Amino acid sequence: MPDSHSRTATGDTTGRARLPRWLKRNVPQGNAGHGTSQLLGELNLRTVCDHARCPNRMECYTQRTATFMILGDVCTRGCRFCSVGKGRPRAVDPDEPRRIAEAVRRLGLRHVVVTCVTRDDLPDGGAEHFCQTIDAVRRATGATIEVLPSDLAGNRAALDRLIAAAPEVYNHNTETVPRLYSQIRTAKADYRWTLETFRQVRRRRPAIRLKTGLMLGLGETTEELLDTLADLLEAGCRLLTLGQYLRPSPRQMPVVRYLPPDEFDQLGRLARRMGFESVAAGPFVRSSYHAREMVQQRSATGGGSAAITPG
Repeated sequence: MPDSHSRTATGDTTGRARLPRWLKRNVPQGNAGHGTSQLLGELNLRTVCDHARCPNRMECYTQRTATFMILGDVCTRGCRFCSVGKGRPRAVDPDEPRRIAEAVRRLGLRHVVVTCVTRDDLPDGGAEHFCQTIDAVRRATGATIEVLPSDLAGNRAALDRLIAAAPEVYNHNTETVPRLYSQIRTAKADYRWTLETFRQVRRRRPAIRLKTGLMLGLGETTEELLDTLADLLEAGCRLLTLGQYLRPSPRQMPVVRYLPPDEFDQLGRLARRMGFESVAAGPFVRSSYHAREMVQQRSATGGGSAAITPG
């Protein structure tokens, strides 16, 4: 485990000396997160925390929480911002939902986030496996469930199946503004389908809360970002995360700009004024950052504006 000295943020392995001071943080002392890591290893489970080299990994493990990654650890796409391996995935593990539920029970999680690699090799993109995981967690625990699936390759029947499983939160990452899709994502990613996904969830199950996340620092302009946020609001999305893109390795695209914390604060205020009910905005914010707190604060404010202060 890392020691307690102030360390450069995990997630940008190039040009560390050039990183701004606000991207240095204290790593938790000792081995407080060892129990979480040990449990995940015992149950042979994967987390996006590890595979995406999340800078909040040790903070979350220390708090006995994690974002589970199902459907394997090999993605069928090769987006230029992502460090998850690309290739030919293995067969889906039918016992994985049970083990996820067991981990949720043993960690005592009250809100669980489940994401996945993209599985274009599966006819339904993995939607049925998500549904089985939701069912297993509900049978074993009382935790609320947030899913963060892929775009399911635009498969409407698969989306309908996942909507019918009624997770409390449907989180689908927009990632960036439309102009940059072709530069950082594969040709299969479609901004229009992202918006349509939210519209379909809102129409079929209005009680499901809709959430999205964007990475900043990829070359987007403020005007483009605000236009994208307006599109997302129109589609029904009300929970939002905004974080700094950090280059996972030299194989991914470089950072165009590091936004200072006060700029994230300003963007968070703008998003809330626009109509987002709960916003987490900051350099280290990621898609599932303080996910339970976001849902709770949204509820506690009776649907009014709420903010999550990044740690």
